[in-house]
Amino acid sequence: MNPKARTFSVAPMMDWTDRHCRFFHRHLSRHALLFTEMVTSAALIRGGADWLLNYNDEVEHPIAVQLGGSNPKELAEATALCEKFNYDEINLNVGCPSDRVQSGRFGACLMAEPELVAECVRAMRDATDRPVTVKCRIGIDDQDSEADLKIFVDHMLEAKVDALYVHARKAWLKGLSPKENREIPPLDYDRVYRLKEHVSELPLMINGGIETIAQCEEHLTHLDGVMLGRAAYHNPGLLRDVDAKFYGDDAPVISLESLCEVMTNYAEIQMTKGAKLNQIVRHMLGLGFGKPGARRYRQLLTVEAVKPGATPQLIADAFEILHAAEQLAEAS
Repeated sequence: MNPKARTFSVAPMMDWTDRHCRFFHRHLSRHALLFTEMVTSAALIRGGADWLLNYNDEVEHPIAVQLGGSNPKELAEATALCEKFNYDEINLNVGCPSDRVQSGRFGACLMAEPELVAECVRAMRDATDRPVTVKCRIGIDDQDSEADLKIFVDHMLEAKVDALYVHARKAWLKGLSPKENREIPPLDYDRVYRLKEHVSELPLMINGGIETIAQCEEHLTHLDGVMLGRAAYHNPGLLRDVDAKFYGDDAPVISLESLCEVMTNYAEIQMTKGAKLNQIVRHMLGLGFGKPGARRYRQLLTVEAVKPGATPQLIADAFEILHAAEQLAEAS
């Protein structure tokens, strides 16, 4: 994988960045690095690989798969499976704060065990020639000093991790919900900037609270890449600016008419394979973000898409609302 792909990435998000979401996002940006939802190593090696790892190999690259787990042997087996599916990068989740993840001894709680994480990274690297990366927080609970973070990262360096994605908030593992962990602990971008000085040549990407292209540009004066999560999901239109801004690709941005055709054809094909229309169009709701007619657009893709007999024509009807709003804006 070209390391420049990490300049801009869309974060792995449970229940959101599924194959339908990634197909949609890929047609908004040709170059952004896309991530799967987190998949546990246990689920893969127990027979779920064909379903959990399958994706559109012709469209979705560059694409990274995120694994959850803490058993080095198990993660090595899962990594080997991921390589067979031709993923460009394999990422280990050391950042998710949910109770469900903690109970399985993976996610952010692993920041308290840097030696174990390093062992996992080494095992994963031995199982593949693809880049092995880690996504972590700046700290957890009371273990959140700059020294603690450097200890964790030094273990990653020793294990020869290929890159780090750092969410610039610590995680409170007790007392806060995953949603609160995205909002209450304060962001500390400067700590991530200083960490870059410590890791020198290691690619370091920042995540957390980034909402605009302008903010991305500021972070990129300090770091190697930016990762957007909910902002990219809720306002996917911003992905249309990514290729020109960060990859020097001046090819025309996909028009709404072309995107409508692509997604309508995609929905027709996927529905013949058993997918439901609402499973596909739910990822497209944010395309109306800030536009006149957005409410009606969302209504069509939510209320109408779940009705019996709903067809992909609904996508064309919804896009016509956005297209009319876009034409009105250009004329004014």
